[in-house]
Amino acid sequence: MKGNSVIYSLFISTSLFLTNCEKADEPVKNNKIENLLSQMTLDEKIGQLNQYSIGAELTGPGAKEGQNKIRYEQLKNGGVGSVLNLLGAKNARETQQFVVDSTRLGIPLIFSYDVIHGYKTIFPIPLGESASWDLELMQNTAAVAAKEAAASGVMWTFAPMLDISRDPRWGRVMEGGGEDTYLGTEIGKARIRGFQGNDLSDITTIAACAKHFAGYGFSEGGRDYNNVYVGKHQLLNTILPAFKAAAQLEAATFMNAFNDIDGVPSSANEYLLRELLKGEWNYEGPVVSDWNSFGELITHGIANDKSEAAQLAINAGSDIDMEGSVYIESLKQLVEDNKVSEGKIDDAVRRVLKLKQDLGLLDDPFKYFDEEREKNTLLNADHLELARDAGRKSIVLLKNEGDLLPLKAKNIAVIGPLAKDKDSPIGNWRAQGETGSAVSFYEGIEAALPEANITYAEGCKLSIGPNNFFNEVEVEEEDRSGFQEAINVARNADVVLMNLGETAYFSGEARSRSEIGLPGLQLELLKEVYKVNKNIVLVLMNGRPLTIPWEAENIPAIVEAWHLGSMAGHSIADVLTGKYNPSGKLPMTFPRSVGQIPTYYNHKMTGRPSTDPGMVFYSHNMDIENSPQYPFGFGLSYSTFEYSPIALSKEVINKGEKLTVSVTVKNTSDVDGEEVVQLYIRDVVGSITRPVKELKGFKKLMIKAGESAQVDFEIGEEDLAFYRKDFTFGTEPGDFEVFVGTSSSDVQTATFKLN
Repeated sequence: MKGNSVIYSLFISTSLFLTNCEKADEPVKNNKIENLLSQMTLDEKIGQLNQYSIGAELTGPGAKEGQNKIRYEQLKNGGVGSVLNLLGAKNARETQQFVVDSTRLGIPLIFSYDVIHGYKTIFPIPLGESASWDLELMQNTAAVAAKEAAASGVMWTFAPMLDISRDPRWGRVMEGGGEDTYLGTEIGKARIRGFQGNDLSDITTIAACAKHFAGYGFSEGGRDYNNVYVGKHQLLNTILPAFKAAAQLEAATFMNAFNDIDGVPSSANEYLLRELLKGEWNYEGPVVSDWNSFGELITHGIANDKSEAAQLAINAGSDIDMEGSVYIESLKQLVEDNKVSEGKIDDAVRRVLKLKQDLGLLDDPFKYFDEEREKNTLLNADHLELARDAGRKSIVLLKNEGDLLPLKAKNIAVIGPLAKDKDSPIGNWRAQGETGSAVSFYEGIEAALPEANITYAEGCKLSIGPNNFFNEVEVEEEDRSGFQEAINVARNADVVLMNLGETAYFSGEARSRSEIGLPGLQLELLKEVYKVNKNIVLVLMNGRPLTIPWEAENIPAIVEAWHLGSMAGHSIADVLTGKYNPSGKLPMTFPRSVGQIPTYYNHKMTGRPSTDPGMVFYSHNMDIENSPQYPFGFGLSYSTFEYSPIALSKEVINKGEKLTVSVTVKNTSDVDGEEVVQLYIRDVVGSITRPVKELKGFKKLMIKAGESAQVDFEIGEEDLAFYRKDFTFGTEPGDFEVFVGTSSSDVQTATFKLN
């Protein structure tokens, strides 16, 4: 236990030294880190910056072979500071004990894992949950994910993803908050608060990670890991605000992006890391690479070898090397060759030690490892009920002609390759969500409608071959043998529930698609069923916006149900039966075709915008209209809402003054319902071109049938500011338009002036 005694003696000595100091808490923390740092050799410092993915066997019988032997020796000698993917309170405790007992200073490890939308209890994928526009809900689901992960020995998650993206071909849109900077920022803040709580040393919280810094969501062509081409104004005004907010909120860690920005990969980008993050934003936490992103500096073509990659990364301000081995192999020699200062290594190590201190590990390396707590925490009833609630709040009603919903029919056909699928609703990046553990769509409908006559047909297969994180998805495009059964079942039903979309592994990391319609034979199946029964409710399960032009034109009711997690089937059934009135709004535009991409609501005004239908010489496609299939912020309800004209508290404001924007929203139906009231502004003339509108606020509220509610928004100078032509941040005097409505395209309008 020699390592333990060093840690505890350091704690006691520094505490005694500062016993009589005013406000001693922070000096104790700083002194402890400095005392520890002063005792470390250069090798031990570098070890704190080295992170590996390991399994429980690495300190057991399998530790003596090949690469395992090298990593075993590094763990034993203080050459590893944090690990990922080692799970379970028992396994983590044994590994922590090994490291604390074996190493000279006994500095504990941090255990990390990708806890993206739940740990054991799985919540909707982040893009789906973002459709709830319910920040409190998102904070609560992140808090439960943290509680379950922490009970299993995990202290650090690589979430939330703050990348803004306008290209639904990119598979990782499922992991973020959508296309809008304001909404994405607020969602990111909610999730950070959920993961970290009020005290990072609390054993029910874990460290968050703001990723991917920066620009990853703008990968060219929507292809993962691809190059990024953005201007500095776009970087500052669109991409970085969510990260700046995360730094101000003290997100515990940041993660580099894989991509470059203007030719400089993010892992070696001194402007992003030293000038902005650690300079202007005064961020004190560590920056971790994405998996081997330091090693990939060689592939990018800006480093000749691992030594040069390590030099570029550490000098730029990257602190922890995840699975690249470039720091552990090269930093010591780089210091000896005067290519890297030991001061820069010290700065990185301070950040790592601060994280360990904030987590409480320097006081008690074993605080997270309680097998009884783990047993009692995972998948408990309260967590599952929250998952059900999160699922139904994430559902977006896209179409409901003839009031086909909520369901009234008793003779129901359920058709589709996803209907009895208990795995796809778990979604990608599922942490410890068990394969096949979700409540299926069919199970949910069956439980909700015990008196109904429900018949079922699969119709077609969606994929063949492996369907997991490590394999490509093969799409079934030949087998129509199930079509006839589906047609027969549909012909005899009062209403047909078609459950179509993507399996869990059609979206996520490395899951980019060049076409984003319904994959395989699903659209063909849908058209065949439509020929015999037009009373179809199309329930989509997917991880991204889809192109569904035929479906949108012909199918009377369409429900966007994403991948909703453990309780998906019950969540969907709650909405379809009217037990829950849908309130979700799209966080990302649905294009009419791939050729429209990127299409997003807050685009710039071109010099030749559309004016008249008969025009030729304007920005458009000849074969399709400019408008999207479903715009950002869109979502129907079983209620209907009517908006009054906007009332402004004043028509002219001066710098430093506030403007109140008011609107009255009336529920004109006989059903109580929630509405997301959205506020947008437009800066009419600027020193650089400005978006046609930008979300600047929203409020989600319940309005009872027949009743009205006044909704007030306050606009201040900070809401009108942007990075101007000279790259300074501030406002410019002039005319503004303000919009309030039920979506980005259905709004009331007013104008005001800023002096």
